[in-house]
Amino acid sequence: MMRTQVTMPGTGVSTRRSNGGFSLIELMITVGIAAILATIAAAAYTSEVHKSRRTDARTAILDLAGREEKLFSVSNAYSQIPSDLGYGGAAFPVTVGSGYYQVSIAAPDPAQGGAAGTYAITATPINQQVSDTDCASISVNQLGAQTALTSGGVANAATCWGN
Repeated sequence: MMRTQVTMPGTGVSTRRSNGGFSLIELMITVGIAAILATIAAAAYTSEVHKSRRTDARTAILDLAGREEKLFSVSNAYSQIPSDLGYGGAAFPVTVGSGYYQVSIAAPDPAQGGAAGTYAITATPINQQVSDTDCASISVNQLGAQTALTSGGVANAATCWGN
């Protein structure tokens, strides 16, 4: 560290000045930048957590669709009773995965005019996953058509099914 000796004019008193350390302004700017970076990191982390939980919902939906098709191959009908599909419980919705989605089945599917031989399986977020407004519902029907809606009702299948 380099120190210089300065004599104050007219006083005859000498002072020592140091060129080291941080000023309060420099420290506050550093803290502000760190806070901004932490906010960005937290938002990115939350987004990735939502994406990973969507995988649980998609897996459960596709598992139920497979079970529906297996049942249809034997009985020539789809069911909306969990025990018919190998799930416990008396009625849908059932909580799947780690408890972030509820899955329900409509058989026959009212969106297809209630025609026999149709179903729609839909997963809706619960608990902390409710804040995932990009994928407020994720669905598949007997044709394998994958759909999804945002919390505003806008179609968003590419985001929710593509991950």
